[in-house]
Formats: sequence, C-alpha cells, structure tokens
Amino acid sequence: MEGNRVNFYIGLSLAVSSSAFIGASFILKKKGLLRLASKGSMRAGQGGHAYLKEWLWWAGLISMGVGEAANFAAYAFAPATLVTPLGALSVLVSAVLSTYFLNEQLNIHGKVGCLLCILGSTVMVIHAPQEEEVGSLTAMAEKLKDPGFIVFAVCVVGSSLVLIFAVAPRFGQKNVLVYILICSVIGSLSVSCVKGLGIGIKELFSGTAVLKEPLFWSLVICLVICVSVQINYLNRALDIFNTSIVTPIYYVFFTTSVMACSAILFKEWLRMTADGVVGTISGFLTIILGIFLLHAFKDIPFHWNSLPLYLQKDPRDFSRGQQPYETLSSRDLETEGEAGLSKSGRLNGGWRQHQSTA
Repeated sequence: MEGNRVNFYIGLSLAVSSSAFIGASFILKKKGLLRLASKGSMRAGQGGHAYLKEWLWWAGLISMGVGEAANFAAYAFAPATLVTPLGALSVLVSAVLSTYFLNEQLNIHGKVGCLLCILGSTVMVIHAPQEEEVGSLTAMAEKLKDPGFIVFAVCVVGSSLVLIFAVAPRFGQKNVLVYILICSVIGSLSVSCVKGLGIGIKELFSGTAVLKEPLFWSLVICLVICVSVQINYLNRALDIFNTSIVTPIYYVFFTTSVMACSAILFKEWLRMTADGVVGTISGFLTIILGIFLLHAFKDIPFHWNSLPLYLQKDPRDFSRGQQPYETLSSRDLETEGEAGLSKSGRLNGGWRQHQSTA
C-alpha cells in the first residue's frame, strides 16, 4: 500500500513537470514557425519542412521531448487516467506564455477557462479509477489480444488513414479540427505503447531479458511511427491556427481518446463506484467548459475595464457611504425625460425635413 502511494506521488510530480515543459514547447515552436514565415520560407501548413533549420523550433522540440520523457515515466508509475487529465496544465502554461511572447491576448473568458481546466483536472485526479495491474510484458501482450482493443485499434488506424489521405488535403487548412483529430486519434495508440514500454523498462532494470521480446521492439516501432505523425500534423496546426486554439482543443480530443483506449485496454471503469464515475465525468465536463470559454470567446475584447462600474469600484468606497450608482430625484428624472423628448423631436424633425427635401 505504501509503495502504491509513493508511485502515485512520483507519477503526479512527473506529470506536472511534463505539462510545464510541453506548454512551453508550443510557444517555442510557434515562435520558430513565425520567424520562418517572416523570412518567406515555405510554411509547414503548406507541407514545407524549413522548420528543421530553425533553432527555436528545435528548442521547442527538445522541451517537448523532455516533457514527453517525464510523461513517459509518469505512465510507468501511475495509471493513464491520472496522468492524462493533468495535461490541462499545459493548456494553462501555453495560454499564459502566449500572452507574453506571442502577443496573443487572453481575455477574462480565457482566464476563467484556464481556472476551470485546473479545477476539472483536480476533480478528475481525485476520482481517477485504478487501472488493472499489468506487471509484465507477457500480461501486456494478453491485454493487446483482447477483441475489444483489436476493434478499437483497427478503427483508430482506419479513421486516421481517411483523415490523412481524404479529409486533410481538402479541409486541413480551413478547419482546426482536422489536424488535431489526426494527432489525438493516433495519440491514443502512442500512450498504449508508452505504457507497455514503461512496463518493459521496469522489467529490464529488475533483470528480465525484455530486449529479446518481439513485443518490446514492436512497441518501439509503433511509438516512433505514432509520434512522427503527431509531430507532423501538430506542426501544421500550429503554423496555421492560433496557439490558444490549438492547445486546448488538442487537449480535449487527446484526453478523450486516451481515456477511451485506457478503459478498453485495462478495464479500469469496471471497478469504479458510482461517485467515482460521477466525479470523473463531472471533472472532464468542467475541463470541456473551460476549453469552450478559451475557444469560443477568444476574439471578444472583454477585459477588466469592460466590467460594470460596480465591479470596478473599490469596495472600501461603498463602506464609506458611496453608492456605486447615483439615484436621480423625480425632478431630475423629469428634466432628463424632457431633454430626451426634445432631442428625439429634433431628430425626427430633421428626418422629416430631409424626407421633404428629398
């Protein structure tokens, strides 16, 4: 029991540090892509690969590599349903840094959305289901042979091929969901590979000859392919669309895909209590609400100075007897009413004179 608690805190710490590095990587990559666009290089959204010569992009890739390594280790110590929701912290890091380094304004809706993402992630962590114990690659191989997971994997590969070859060429540069769906769907398989490799590496350190296992190298190859596809299409999405849009939407779809894959592969939902199910679903819906606020109202210039006068006033002024709004007397109301009628009459008279002249 004590060992499980230690693993929980190790996985939690690694997941939080991973979110910080991954959130920063989006900013570095975007800065690199913007520098290339200013030089007139062929953009990644058009299929160009000039970003491979840009050091800022490589800094972002290294930052993401460190974050993914920490994430990789976190999956080895904690269940996917604990590690994945904490990716919402990368949304917060990316949104905050983009306001300072990319001049992408974050209004009140966006700030509230970030807070909701944190709140929803906290709720999901508290109610995270415990996954079925898989302590060896042999046990992992039995899980991968499950008919439910095979059907899921076939659907993932099939839908990804349709998106890549049929949908992306036509709608990829117009709709942000196309590239993000490709990254997210493929990402569900990459997390399964990471989980299996993490188990294999733990066995390797304990003295088991896992390097002779075909499954180990199959997982390595599958992971390399999945990550390559994710990097390619995530770069295209970042090059075309705003970072504050790409990051949260990618988080929602990626988390949904990973949770679905984890539930099918490890059957973790079967042992959950009713309050655990309600808490997990509520936390995820809270995150989606936060993502919606970040995305839907991003172009509305709504800041603190747009709030009503009552909210901008110092509460200490009210305690000293000052009112947030002044009350008009009946005489003042009559005066304002007459002034309004007079103004209305002048406007109507001018309109009639204009009509008669016309």
